[in-house]
Amino acid sequence: MTSPIPGGVTERYRTDVPARRRRGRIMQGVFLISMVVALGALAALGYTVFKETFGLVAIEDTLEPGELSVSPLEKISHDELVAILQSHVSPAVFRRLDGERPFAERSRQDVYDIVIDRVVEPEVVGSWPLNEALFQRSAIETETAHDHPQARLQWKSWVGAEFLARPMSSDPARAGVRTALLGSLWMIAITLVVAFPLGVASAIYLEEYATRSRMSRLIQTNIDNLAGVPSIIYGMLGLAVFVRVLGPLTSGAAFGITDTNGRTVLSAGLTMALLILPVIIINAQEAIRAVPSSLLEAAYGLGATKWQTVWGHVLPYALPGILTGTILAMSRAIGETAPLIVVGASTYIVADPSGPFSKFTALPIQIYNWTSRPQDLFRDIAAAAIVVLLATLLSINAAAILLRDRFSRRVQ
Repeated sequence: MTSPIPGGVTERYRTDVPARRRRGRIMQGVFLISMVVALGALAALGYTVFKETFGLVAIEDTLEPGELSVSPLEKISHDELVAILQSHVSPAVFRRLDGERPFAERSRQDVYDIVIDRVVEPEVVGSWPLNEALFQRSAIETETAHDHPQARLQWKSWVGAEFLARPMSSDPARAGVRTALLGSLWMIAITLVVAFPLGVASAIYLEEYATRSRMSRLIQTNIDNLAGVPSIIYGMLGLAVFVRVLGPLTSGAAFGITDTNGRTVLSAGLTMALLILPVIIINAQEAIRAVPSSLLEAAYGLGATKWQTVWGHVLPYALPGILTGTILAMSRAIGETAPLIVVGASTYIVADPSGPFSKFTALPIQIYNWTSRPQDLFRDIAAAAIVVLLATLLSINAAAILLRDRFSRRVQ
């Protein structure tokens, strides 16, 4: 039989209920206001990016296509296009293009694109963002007709197959993100291969094997602190360790590669692995702690060893949470710029990375480089590169989420 609640306690409880409800409504209002502000900021960011990615451009040809052939260039044959190219470019340029890939093996569309790029040489003499193109079309047409009578107006989407396939260029109209995109993918792959197993193994050791001693508490405190260290510090650490001390390894000199130094995509990937390693460890620890103790006790009761319990029960149950933390960590790594600048990412490079010992650049570096240029067209292609970066990030996250959901269903 329970004793009755004292009258004073009951009265105080009844008095506190309205106050708690008021506080709840206030916090709900604060939450809704925060959500509205966040969504408004996100919408403003999306509008700013997309209005620069699409719009009107004024294009003027250096050499009119009608001067090259009686028939339209779109209708002439492969051999005629090769003849036009050979007669309008220098012999050295023609030999270089033929050496990269013989014209006999190139498709007609490929040769046509080269003729347009090398002979016709269309030049963008003016650009207008999406909002101006939609609401100030007549003024734009008047301005173009006055300043550039030979130019033609056309709609332009800076994000496209050509933008993804082209390397960097000093001409914004011909620049692309292929080299930077491949560099980012190489860096993220190396980061994931190094950080994920090392982070999960560290979390398993700290949660399942380490004794509750002063040393383990010191290690845990340092891991928690490292998660908040500015990324530029990791860049300095990567420069000191991976570029200088381990330069013979990260440059490939130990494997007979002599045309690079330690400022390679491998150094960048290892530096990013250090950057996200504390985040992966902390999230993996939380996921392991969330495993029900009854599951472990049942495994031990059936005679399973410590490692059999961890491998067969703890990891499968905790893996969805571990993958969630990995998604957050990879999202941070793919958008970082400061550590890459310190480690030595190139701001201008046209050679695609072909392995871990290649020189490299990354999408954030390319965006930073383009936004610092004074020409308006670089601002447009920087916005297009931001769209590519967001699409890459969402694609990687979507793949990780699908993998996480698959393991979640398997555990259930």
